[in-house]
Amino acid sequence: MITLKELYRIGQGPSSSHTMGPRKAAEQFLAQHPDACRFEVTLYGSLAATGKGHMTDVAILDVLGEERTDIIWEPKIFLPFHPNGMKFRALDAEGNSSEPWTVFSVGGGALAEEGQQQVNFPEIYEMNSATEIMNWCISTGKSYWEYVQECEDSDVWDYLNEVWKVMKEAVERGLDKEEVLPGPLNLRRKAASYFVRADGYQSSMKTRGLIFAYALAVSEENAGGGIIVTAPTCGSCGVLPGVLYHLYKSRNMSEKRIIRALATAGLFGNIVKTNASISGAEVGCQGEVGVACAMAAAAANQLFGGSPAQIEYAAEMGLEHHLGLTCDPVCGLVQIPCIERNAYAAARAMDANSYAMFTDGTHRVSFDKVVEVMKQTGHDLPSLYKETSEGGLAQSFKQMWDLRNHKI
Repeated sequence: MITLKELYRIGQGPSSSHTMGPRKAAEQFLAQHPDACRFEVTLYGSLAATGKGHMTDVAILDVLGEERTDIIWEPKIFLPFHPNGMKFRALDAEGNSSEPWTVFSVGGGALAEEGQQQVNFPEIYEMNSATEIMNWCISTGKSYWEYVQECEDSDVWDYLNEVWKVMKEAVERGLDKEEVLPGPLNLRRKAASYFVRADGYQSSMKTRGLIFAYALAVSEENAGGGIIVTAPTCGSCGVLPGVLYHLYKSRNMSEKRIIRALATAGLFGNIVKTNASISGAEVGCQGEVGVACAMAAAAANQLFGGSPAQIEYAAEMGLEHHLGLTCDPVCGLVQIPCIERNAYAAARAMDANSYAMFTDGTHRVSFDKVVEVMKQTGHDLPSLYKETSEGGLAQSFKQMWDLRNHKI
């Protein structure tokens, strides 16, 4: 596995795979061809199908320049390696083309070339499975965050401090905003109202309302193009901060403990990223919101004093109960059903934590097995349920939209 710094990426929403990844690819290509007169970028598969809703073209044109860049959309062509394919060409004044560069946005803002897992990052974790790492924890008496400490450079803690700072700021900004989100859906932000209403309830209902509010706040910030942290993606960025911010505020958790929980959450996210996928275009929303729920469940369980086995069990439940979840964004926007899913998954993460705490951590299906099943399930899903907006909720909403506007 590679560094957690490549799982937790700080940047602008609304999509890590469709916005952050293409922007990064454009920056790398521009650096290789600074004197080009024109650029040609071909987007394939999911990138082309929902790219306009995800602002893929805006991200690329911001880097390469609108006046000298042609974007070709090929939503029906899926390159074999990954659904989020891009091909870049640079042209000189005579129209001569450079060698084309084909690269893939594989989720969480990461890039990969065909046959590679990710571009230009060394493997620093010797163990890549939750079972191996759990057994290491049990035999050494250490916790998951201490395994992170063993493998990463010491500056990882400074980086995770910055990650936590950005997460907190995203929650707090989101709670203060009440306007309509950009795009044709005219979807109004809800975090502020949930936060106010939560105060009117007692005990468990108040807790649930606050978790909803915090997760909504970050997810709405993402949908509005605000600064967030991929955890593991932009589309699922509200789940982990929603849980951690709630525990930070309600349980007086120290920032040091929160940051250690971030390390543990990142470790579980990294396991999925390495052994399966966190890309909605490849495995559906189970790889985004499902993995985010697993990460948040593991973090919460550690903060409540769970054993290595209980932490692994909490993460396993968080992912298992999202198996088969499709990625079907309405109008290609990271709004419906994405925002609501973040809030609901944050609450489910707390439920998985609670359930695991009632056990001794013993269970039949391991986290690694669920990751394996998730990968296979994702590959078995038809492409119309994997971030193409051609099926599921997206298609149903489109039919209602067309009927309302007399298009059918």
